[in-house]
Amino acid sequence: MQIEPEIAFRNVTQTPAMERAIEDGIADLEEVEDRLTSCRVMVELPHRRHKTGNPYHVRIDLTLPGGEIVVSRAPTSTGADEAVAAISEAFRTARMRLLERARKRRIARGG
Repeated sequence: MQIEPEIAFRNVTQTPAMERAIEDGIADLEEVEDRLTSCRVMVELPHRRHKTGNPYHVRIDLTLPGGEIVVSRAPTSTGADEAVAAISEAFRTARMRLLERARKRRIARGG
């Protein structure tokens, strides 16, 4: 990746498990697409004032030659395990989008 990944947590106490899930997700994306130029990840709890039911939201912005891919993971219930699950699911979705983009590029090139 040309630019160091940007990782931010908003209204969330980051845990080593969350950090590891993000690092693993970024590494997996780089294996799929070696031309990634930047990656921004945001993990947040949008409505902090509630005691329960605060959903995690994960957003991944990927920049690569010829475009950008944005994945926005729908909120889930709270809990550290739920945050890791939301992060992992967002990265799985980003991976699928990168693979689909690569497939379309191959088809466009006639291969």
